[in-house]
Amino acid sequence: MNTAGNHDVALNDNAATTEPPCLLVDHEDGVETWTLNRATKRNPISDESMISSLVDNLQRVGEDLGTGAVVLTGAGTVFSAGGDVRAMQERLGMFGAPPTAQRRGYQHGIQRLTRAMVDCDVPIIAAVNGAAIGAGCDLALMCDLRIASTNASFAESFVQLGLIPGDGGAWLLPRIVGHARATELALTGRRIDAATAQNWGLVSDIVDPDALLLRARAIAIEIAALPRDAVRMTKNLIRRAPEIGLDATLDISAAMQPLCHTTLEHQEAVAAFGKRKIR
Repeated sequence: MNTAGNHDVALNDNAATTEPPCLLVDHEDGVETWTLNRATKRNPISDESMISSLVDNLQRVGEDLGTGAVVLTGAGTVFSAGGDVRAMQERLGMFGAPPTAQRRGYQHGIQRLTRAMVDCDVPIIAAVNGAAIGAGCDLALMCDLRIASTNASFAESFVQLGLIPGDGGAWLLPRIVGHARATELALTGRRIDAATAQNWGLVSDIVDPDALLLRARAIAIEIAALPRDAVRMTKNLIRRAPEIGLDATLDISAAMQPLCHTTLEHQEAVAAFGKRKIR
């Protein structure tokens, strides 16, 4: 892969620091690969630099049809351990602040990432290379598809630390695995392996570690090759439909479809379809 995304990383990390970028961005064939790059800390996502890097890049790809899909993975052997437990232990940053300030910290911190992930119209595929724990599990749930390595595991583990899913996991998890499974995972904090996650509908495919990015990118390239306006509108509908109901979904669909009819991609696809032999 090339490293054409380096300019995107620079805007998210202070150029004066010697610490490597917290998020690596690579662009090839209309697909971006984002790598959480804090392997020595198990790729936490709760610090401001990581949140801002992800949010900035989500906004960037959402505003540009040049990117057809995104693959999100973690450096090293862990996808993401979620929050920074050391900061909690030592009462660093917002964890040393009064409850009202901590509330604002969640609203303008990790919850900002949740909103940006869910609102982004670009399809995002999680390539879960290892443990996805707590907020790291929820980050995978924020994606549209999840491909797991055989080394992957998942845990909605907040309760084991005397916490709740502060990043919206109580909304995300039942949508993916259903109410009963979500309740079991959230109330026990139990970790499940990739095979169980697939059986419960949390991941769509499991592959060997060496094949993980190849598999995730293959799906991303397949999506990126399709008409991008239609893909983004379809993702938007799928995301919103469970909350807004059938009538509202039909109304929005009726408004979106005429827009699709006017695109060059639709007209070319219809013309090409007419030339095919029907078997």
